Amino acid sequence: MFTGIVTDRGSVRRIERHGETRFEFNTSYDMQSVDTGASIACCGCCLTVIDKGPGWFAVQVSAETLSKTTLGDWREGSPVNFERALKVGDELGGHIVSGHVDGVAEVADIRPDGESMRFTFRAPQSLKSFVAPKGSVALDGVSLTINEVDGALFGINVIPHTQAVTTFGSLTAGSKVNMEIDMLARYVARLLQKD
Repeated sequence: MFTGIVTDRGSVRRIERHGETRFEFNTSYDMQSVDTGASIACCGCCLTVIDKGPGWFAVQVSAETLSKTTLGDWREGSPVNFERALKVGDELGGHIVSGHVDGVAEVADIRPDGESMRFTFRAPQSLKSFVAPKGSVALDGVSLTINEVDGALFGINVIPHTQAVTTFGSLTAGSKVNMEIDMLARYVARLLQKD
């Protein structure tokens, strides 16, 4: 489990494709404090550390994950948001995030809004009913509050700090992001579903 509060912005260091895909990432985490087998959210995808060294770690990714997320588009040098798994007693600064990506959203528009930037995203049709004003959403692993909703479009303000410490500062119109809907919305929808 995660909270959607990014604690490191690293980058893809190396990609090896042999059946499963192995990604190596550059990170500022002290990897001596991270066990092999630990979970790290990488742009919102919960991945398992399979190898590590000073300033880097590696994960293995299935074809299914590559096809359902933005990871299949990553190249060497691609920026990546990281968050280590939540520990009992940690501060819950964002919202409960599982690291299980529900789909890929697209940046429809970006414009200044005071010192912040107003991002408009287009949710996949299958997820638009899970997006509500003042609700939460995780985009590329970042916990964000939804301002308004218009069909599949939804708006979010991103403050300068978030732009500086996450990959949001490098997004442009047309960029794709991993989207995880709020866990509560998922269960409410299931309860209301007619079998």
